[in-house]
Amino acid sequence: MKKHYRNRQELKKYLDRLYLKYSRKYSSGDPVWILHHLKSKKDIEVLAFIISCFSYGRVELIVDFISKLIESISKDIYEFIINYNPSKDKKYIRGFYYRFNNENDLSELFRCLSCILKKYNSLENLFLEKYSINDENILTPLNHFTKTLNSFSRKRQGSSFRYLVPVPENNSTCKRLNLFLRWLVRKDNIDFGIWKKVSKSKLIIPVDAHVYRVSRALGLIKRKSCDLKFALELTNILKRFNPEDPVKYDFALCHLGIEGLL
Repeated sequence: MKKHYRNRQELKKYLDRLYLKYSRKYSSGDPVWILHHLKSKKDIEVLAFIISCFSYGRVELIVDFISKLIESISKDIYEFIINYNPSKDKKYIRGFYYRFNNENDLSELFRCLSCILKKYNSLENLFLEKYSINDENILTPLNHFTKTLNSFSRKRQGSSFRYLVPVPENNSTCKRLNLFLRWLVRKDNIDFGIWKKVSKSKLIIPVDAHVYRVSRALGLIKRKSCDLKFALELTNILKRFNPEDPVKYDFALCHLGIEGLL
């Protein structure tokens, strides 16, 4: 179903109403709410990245997988990951799998994250290494971030592990990585704002099947290919409504689709 609005201002009012509706705490079963049970910035950052890697498929399955994973490994996420040793710690994730990613992929992800944390102390420090306030968006540091993390992997290109951490330069929308950045850079009832050196105006909207379909149904965008160019174009369109915070509308657009309201 396509909705028609007489002008941009009318559409902006509709999007702002949606934002208010969905910005209430625990307003949905979204996996982001899992992070709200953590207190440590280090734990939030690391778990946010792990959750984002597995944020594909049905929301309830993602939440179930992550909840069981936390219960099995440790509530001190950062300490577990930075000290992760496959030979002695893989037993905590034995039998774990999510769709086509298995315990070996999970173990490799933990090992790579451990290498990053030991070298940089935080994921933020790695991202900031190539971040510039003068850049139009966060593509340059995001490419650097993903390529650096993947460089620690022993898994070859094309393996199921590589699906967990896509590289933007391959023209993917990088929905999960942009979701991770939204959680950590923006600040409201949903997102945490703990990466204070990154401007939310530089973020790119996380585009999944729901955001793709809903944004087209609302007449926000006409592009048909769901790729990186789609994400960049949609972000620039949303900047007309809110130049400082275009990704503000992501949660609402996504959940309109999840709930089948559009």
